[in-house]
Amino acid sequence: MQAEALTVTALNEYVRRSLAGDPLLRRVSVRGEISNYMPYVSGHWYFSLKDDSSRLNCVMFRQYNMSLRFRPRDGMNVVLFGSAGLYVANGSYQFYAEDMQEDGVGELYRRFLALKERLTAEGLFDPARKQPLPLLPRAVGIVTSASGAVLHDIVTVTRRRFPNMPLVLRPCQVQGEGAAQDLAQGLVEIAQLDTVDVIIIGRGGGSMEDLWAFNEEVLVRAVAACPKPVVSAVGHETDVTLCDFAADMRAATPSAAAELAVPDKAELLARCVGLHASLWQIAHGTIMQLAARLGDISSRLDRQSPEATLQRLMHRHEVARKALDVVVNNMLSTLHTNLYRLQSTLKALDPQQTLKRGYVLALHNGRPVTSVRHAPKTMTLLFQDGQADVRLLSAQREDQSDEHKN
Repeated sequence: MQAEALTVTALNEYVRRSLAGDPLLRRVSVRGEISNYMPYVSGHWYFSLKDDSSRLNCVMFRQYNMSLRFRPRDGMNVVLFGSAGLYVANGSYQFYAEDMQEDGVGELYRRFLALKERLTAEGLFDPARKQPLPLLPRAVGIVTSASGAVLHDIVTVTRRRFPNMPLVLRPCQVQGEGAAQDLAQGLVEIAQLDTVDVIIIGRGGGSMEDLWAFNEEVLVRAVAACPKPVVSAVGHETDVTLCDFAADMRAATPSAAAELAVPDKAELLARCVGLHASLWQIAHGTIMQLAARLGDISSRLDRQSPEATLQRLMHRHEVARKALDVVVNNMLSTLHTNLYRLQSTLKALDPQQTLKRGYVLALHNGRPVTSVRHAPKTMTLLFQDGQADVRLLSAQREDQSDEHKN
């Protein structure tokens, strides 16, 4: 009689209990190289432990990894302490790590560090070599696999940000033997296209072995020597390759690479509108300032024009003329007054006036006789209304007695 069939859950639960019940699997230490390390938001760590022949899925929950003094990374050799078990939900066999100790560095990671140190010494990763990304590329080159989520993510983001942005794909092998050479050749070919102004190179996430092509010297040098700006988008955010150091810009994901390489068309248009408004305001303000200066200069020129100067001189002449008229009139008035006074004085001293009062003037040869002592024998007496010739009969001086006394 055939036994009753088990459910998947029942079988997985049986295997889990069997593994959990095995004392050899309860406290196990296992040595290997970490690969495909992925920390989750929850704080749990998921990764693989591998050696030359096998790979073991591992998980280290948050309550265990919080006490570690180091952060694991791909390529690191470690010793795990924990137990082997089965995850019932998907029937996967995995190792539940409760502690972890460093056990040296894996071969791939040693090669990574050695090449990184040598290329750094050459200056291949020098920030001064980095090229700025163009604000508005004419076309974006893409060097990656023709299939997979990388190309899809880049196209999706580009079409959202700039719907009519031309994209040029150079499909390449991104993993395995010859991948680095193919990627380097693809980078050279796409950089020769005149319209391509920026290039995205990358692939999806994976272990250090999966991403190793992007640590090969031939590709790293090709990225550093590329005449066009290169954005590296290799793996997940925690994955680091030498292409990331050589590229002009590193993006955490392919979508982020597209965000960096392709501008937002709506944002550019809004900036253009804003710049146009700012330029108009600046131009208008400048024109207003220049108009004010021109008006000031025009006013100054008007004030300094020959016509204005002539008008000012004529005005000054008129003011001076009027002032001179006042001065002249005052002077004439004064002169008239003085003349009248002099005329009155002269009139008072006029001999004719004296003659009118009954006096006569004795003349001899037309000259007045002023002294009895010098009186001639004949004289002419001048009256107010005529003259008479007379002969001197006698002359007597009034001071004669005084003279005899002396």
